[in-house]
Amino acid sequence: MRLPRTPSGWTIAVFGLLAFLLGLLGLVSPGTTLEMLGFEVLQTRAPGDYTLVYMAASSMAAVNMGVYYMLASAVDFRPFFLWTVPFRLVTFTVFTTLVVTGEAPAKFLGVGLWEGAGALITGAALWWESRRTTAVRAA
Repeated sequence: MRLPRTPSGWTIAVFGLLAFLLGLLGLVSPGTTLEMLGFEVLQTRAPGDYTLVYMAASSMAAVNMGVYYMLASAVDFRPFFLWTVPFRLVTFTVFTTLVVTGEAPAKFLGVGLWEGAGALITGAALWWESRRTTAVRAA
């Protein structure tokens, strides 16, 4: 796979790699992921408790998303980079709201901050690249 060629591509590649690795962790050790997020890890689950099924599904989604991000960065698919910014800010808002309202544990705020910071860094890289491109064209 090719390495990213732009700063925005690198932000997407790093985010994708982290999503991929954390998704794998969730598949291999869902308890570790639950603990990292601040959720209680139960030794025994009640009938009808599908927490581990949900963990497998969301972890698999993270693995897939990580691959999509890494592939997009490898081909420098800048429209994709741009599309991720507002959606990751929405994710930041939803996850942060869950913590603020007490629906999720405080450690879960890390997921929201990861999404929000990543969106802002990608957005800043795209902005910087567009200014640099404009300056080069004007010269």
